This record gives sequence, C-alpha cells and structure tokens, in this order.
Amino acid sequence: MGLTGLEIYKHLPKTNCKDCGSPTCLAFAMALASGKASLDACPHVTDEAKEALDSASAPPIKLVKVGTGDHVVELGEETEIFRHDKRFFHPTGVAVLISDTEDVAAKAEAFEGLEFHRVGMDFVTDMVAVQCDSGDAAKFKEAVETVAGKTEKAMVLITEDPAAMEAALEVVADRKPLVCAATADNFEKMTELAKGKECPLVVRGKDINETAELVGKVEGLGHKDLVLDSGARETSKVLADLTQFRRLAVKKKFRPFGYPAIAFTTKEDPREEVVQAGVYMSKYADVVVLKACEKQQLLPLLSWRLNLYTDPQKPIAVEAKLYDVGEPTDDSPVYLTTNFSLTYFIVEGEVESSRIPSRILSVDTGGVSVLTAYADNKFSAETITEAIKGCGLEDKVKHRKVVIPGHVAVLKGALEEESGWEVIVGPREASGITKFAKDNFA
Repeated sequence: MGLTGLEIYKHLPKTNCKDCGSPTCLAFAMALASGKASLDACPHVTDEAKEALDSASAPPIKLVKVGTGDHVVELGEETEIFRHDKRFFHPTGVAVLISDTEDVAAKAEAFEGLEFHRVGMDFVTDMVAVQCDSGDAAKFKEAVETVAGKTEKAMVLITEDPAAMEAALEVVADRKPLVCAATADNFEKMTELAKGKECPLVVRGKDINETAELVGKVEGLGHKDLVLDSGARETSKVLADLTQFRRLAVKKKFRPFGYPAIAFTTKEDPREEVVQAGVYMSKYADVVVLKACEKQQLLPLLSWRLNLYTDPQKPIAVEAKLYDVGEPTDDSPVYLTTNFSLTYFIVEGEVESSRIPSRILSVDTGGVSVLTAYADNKFSAETITEAIKGCGLEDKVKHRKVVIPGHVAVLKGALEEESGWEVIVGPREASGITKFAKDNFA
C-alpha cells in the first residue's frame, strides 16, 4: 500500500507555492496518494523526500515502452478505472499477428499499408506480432528478420521456447520488441534474455494468482519492464482478469499487478474477432493481438480506440482556418462554422455534395458546436471578424459576402457592422446546404 496524503504531506516543502499546479501542498499530497499526480511536478522537493516518497509518487501502473525511435508504443501509466473520472492516457497498442508458417513477406507488406485517413485524422496499426507456430527456431528467426525489414513499427515476439526467442532477438534486440512470454516453466531463461537485451517481457500465468507469483519471481531476478497476461483466452474470463488487474493496481496499489496487460483474440470470424478486441480494449488491455488484417476490419476498432482515449473534457476539434472545398475561385461562396470536428465535417460533406467550389472558414470556438459557442460568446461578431482578418480571406475573394448558420441569424446585423461584410443567413441545418447553394450560387 502507498503512503496516505498526510504522510506524504510531511515530506513536502509546505510553501503552497502552486508551482505543481495544485492550490496547496496538502492538495498535492492528496493527489499523489491517489495516484493522480507525479512527484516530478514539485520543483522544490528534496532528494531525501523523493527517496522517501518513491512508492507513493509512482503511478499505480508502470510505464513500459515497446519499440524505438518514432515508433515507440507507450503502455500503462494509467491512473483511472473509469474514463470520465479523468482520462486514459496511452492508447491500446493494436498488434496484427503474423505466423512464421504463412507468407511472412506478403503479410508484412500488407501490414505496412494499414493506414487510414478519416475525418481529418490519421489511423494506424502501431504494432506487429510475429508468432512461432513452426516450432523451428531458425524459421522463426527468418520470419522475424523478414518482418523487421518490411516495417519499423514496434514488434511483439511470441514463443515460449527460449531457444527460438534467443535466435529472434539476435536480429531485432535493438528494436526493443516485447518478449512474449515468460511462464512458470521458462521464466528464468526468458527473464535473462529480456533483461540482457533490455526488452520488456510478458509474464504469463495459468491464472491471475500464478501470474502474480511469477511477477514476484521475475522482479526478484531484477527485471521490472513487464506486461501481464493471465493466460485466459475465453472472452468473459479475459474481461474479468483485465478488470481485476486494473482494479487491484489502481484501488489497492497491489504492486504485482501494477503493470500493463496484454490480451489475445481467439475468434475465427474477423467481425467477431474485432468485437472481441473492442471488449478487451475497453476493459483494460494495453496491447491487443489479433489476426484481422483488412482495412475494413480494423478501421472500426481504431475508430473506437480514438473515442476511448480522447479526453472526455476536451471536445474533438479541427484546426481553425480557411478550408477549400473543390477548387474555389475569387467568386466562390464562403461558409462560416465552428471548429467542432463533427460540425465541420458535416458542413464540409454537404458543401461538397453541392458540387459548387466553396470555402469554409472554421472559427476557433474551443471545439464546441454553433449554438453552444454562440451562447458562450465564442461565435460572435467579434470572433468571426477576427477569424476573417486572420485567415486572409479579404485577399482570396473579390466579393464581400459570408454565409452564417441559420441558427445564429441574430448575428447578421452585428457581424455586418463589425466586419463590413455582407452576411447571408444560410439554412438552420447542414442538410439544407446543398439546396441552398444551388439556389443561391449555381
């Protein structure tokens, strides 16, 4: 168990300087005790205090890094059980499985092409898992080498055979792959390999109790970059074990479970497999390994990951700027909207459907919708005028006309007076833009 807030407070400077972001040292101590703050946030804490508070300042789940360079995948360091309490920080790593018994080169090339662009965002699969199904160390090594030559993304090496793992690490140890897995039968050799190559290690028990025991043994051998696998594969059992890992780590500060967790899908149908992966991602897998490898299969899972790991207190926003739809000229219409992602992309879709080249000025409203922004005075004559001047719109159109959403028609007079532009009141709903555009600009 960690220290209490009052015990931590005794070691703090007690200056209430607010440099840590908390109003008082006592408030900071309480945040430390609950795992919602890091001791590094206090610039005045002494080295002696740091040593005394090490266990209290450590996050309930250790940060583990897989991969190198621009393709490092950070796992763990979560502090919450429920996303709405604060937020989840490190998105689940999605690892596509490649067996050493299949066409490894073709599968690796296809994996490297799994990138998507949707609603202004890029979606990627960030890990590749290579599994030794052949039982041949040389063949596994060759497969790992082939995959490493096709992609620079983080890797998971899956075999319980220490000899096969040692062979694979000879070619990719510098990539810091996730070594999977140490079991009751092989943990000494696997720990030696992972520790010697400074690679993170999956610890796999037959159940959560054996997993906890194995973690203690591996820690005793001096390796603490670990990832947990309870050994379960049935969906309901995996879900229960993942939940136990998170609850005991966060609520009880149970150190053997204070590490990220990995889950493996088992469904053969890709649609069922993606649903299974979504369950694990939601509760609380830090890495999900799955066989599905088609874009149409993975995009829903990656979209769900984006939603799950988006800060619930911060709206999804696009960049506030002037966007071109089609190839607009200096006579093309100009629509105004906010930079709330959903609002912008709905408006963009309707403007594009009109087939009339246009411009859309996305006004910075902090990522909230039109009516919300208007009520909060973020979508006002002043802010719109500032956006018009800031994006250089005056240099790109020879007319002086802008279209505002019908829901804020009340802004027309004030905006015309503030900006000097003619204001056209558009439809109240985005669905009316296509007809509006054809009636007014065709």
